[in-house]
Amino acid sequence: MSIPFEKPSADKAVLEGAGAFTPKFDANGLVTAVVTDVHDGELLMVAHMNAEALALTIETGIAHYYSRSRDKIWKKGESSGNLQTVHELRTDCDQDAVWLKVSVAGHDATCHTGRRSCFYRTVTKSDSKAVLAITDDHRHFDPDTVYSG
Repeated sequence: MSIPFEKPSADKAVLEGAGAFTPKFDANGLVTAVVTDVHDGELLMVAHMNAEALALTIETGIAHYYSRSRDKIWKKGESSGNLQTVHELRTDCDQDAVWLKVSVAGHDATCHTGRRSCFYRTVTKSDSKAVLAITDDHRHFDPDTVYSG
């Protein structure tokens, strides 16, 4: 990692102003990453980044994340061909979350299910229960084919 991140300032004015990007990683060393399409603003996914993934993203312009389940860095789209090119990276007021505005190569799909967005279901109330309904069932690719082997 060639981009070292400074420790976040305790001074609110410094933290909220212009100047050094000092991401505030949580106790697990992660920041939340919200990812939207640069062209239409569609929410594509929410993931996590550690310092290495964040530095790789800034250095390469391609989104990298930290997989908590696999305990490793992953370059989004490396297997599927749906690489995410970062057009803008923002941080929130206290620098504990980032927002990536990306374009997606390949099939223009972000979700491992083959859909454009990981947020393809809605939650509604039915008979006093929370239920899921699929609102986007269009598959841009077959996950069994793309991720086999």
